Amino acid sequence: MNETALTPTALLQLMQLASPALPVGGFSYSEALEAAVDSGRVSDEAQAGDWLLQQLALSLERSDLPVVAQALPAWQAADLPRVQALNDWVHTTRESAELRQQTQQMGRSLAEWLKQRAVQDARVPQLAALRPAPTWPVAFALAAAQTGAPLREALLSFGFGWAENMVQAAMRSVPLGQTAGQRILARLIEALPAAVQRAAALPDDGRQAFTPMLAILSAQHETQYSRLFRS
Repeated sequence: MNETALTPTALLQLMQLASPALPVGGFSYSEALEAAVDSGRVSDEAQAGDWLLQQLALSLERSDLPVVAQALPAWQAADLPRVQALNDWVHTTRESAELRQQTQQMGRSLAEWLKQRAVQDARVPQLAALRPAPTWPVAFALAAAQTGAPLREALLSFGFGWAENMVQAAMRSVPLGQTAGQRILARLIEALPAAVQRAAALPDDGRQAFTPMLAILSAQHETQYSRLFRS
């Protein structure tokens, strides 16, 4: 991994990118967790924690985290064909309309937020011009590249932002109290460093998106009668 020193400013910028206050709408998605609750697969703190740990290992670690790890140096090198290829891969591996909508909406929102900042960066219009839309991990990679932070810390920021949003989704959908949510978050925090290390080491042909139950639940959620979340 990149051994560049992490400056205080870069650390704070990564915290900003991981914050639920970032105006990208991550808080409005449960990534099929709400459907898992509705179907009875997740009904308490232990099951919610186990579900999210499995999602981290089987999905995030093998898919979005490796994309961020590969897109960040591509943005640094201004390698737009590589960026487009990674963006295409994200699109083709989203197995439901909801999951595709999520990555597109969050990617567009982050691109728009980057446009509104005072920093002038020619790569931001390139991000916004990605077709059919910029995806969330590819957009996050550019935002992280702008901070100058090392790769490991950028991936930890991405992973923590996902974890915090998903814990909030669990608290609202199961439902769970704040203390239970923090215990689940602590479990995810403990697992994230190793997941990040493995994700950063994956080659192109090591990336995969094979979570059939998650895809089925996501598709079922699209017609679920009562919903709090957009996915």
